[in-house]
Amino acid sequence: MNIDERRFLSIDQVQGQIKNGNVQKGDNKGQSIQTGANSFASILNKIQESSDNTISSEELKFSKHAANRLQDRNIVLTDEQMARLNMGKIEAGEKGIKDSLILIDQLAFIVNVPNNTVVTAMDQTENKSNVFTNIDGAVIA
Repeated sequence: MNIDERRFLSIDQVQGQIKNGNVQKGDNKGQSIQTGANSFASILNKIQESSDNTISSEELKFSKHAANRLQDRNIVLTDEQMARLNMGKIEAGEKGIKDSLILIDQLAFIVNVPNNTVVTAMDQTENKSNVFTNIDGAVIA
């Protein structure tokens, strides 16, 4: 079959068919535009919802470097601070931030949101320059 024998619909034609409830392409070749539970939009929404839930449900991990920093600086997180750190990670993920600075009390954490991993941690009083690099957003939790 050459390309001239095919019949293609424009976006306007497809939108018109969906609006009018006529989902058949009309060329009797069995091709149709799906709507409803198995449509592309419906499946895409389900995938996006499940990925949003993944961001919010996974607990944070601490990289070896971050764990060493916490230990070296005698930083002990309370349950309340850990909950705030998790909430900061969730908020960062909802905004599309991949590498976030999360500030909690006098503590600063760099978190890789997609990997749910705290990359480094520090006490803000120790960081004299107050410059943070390789982040694309910040959350004050």
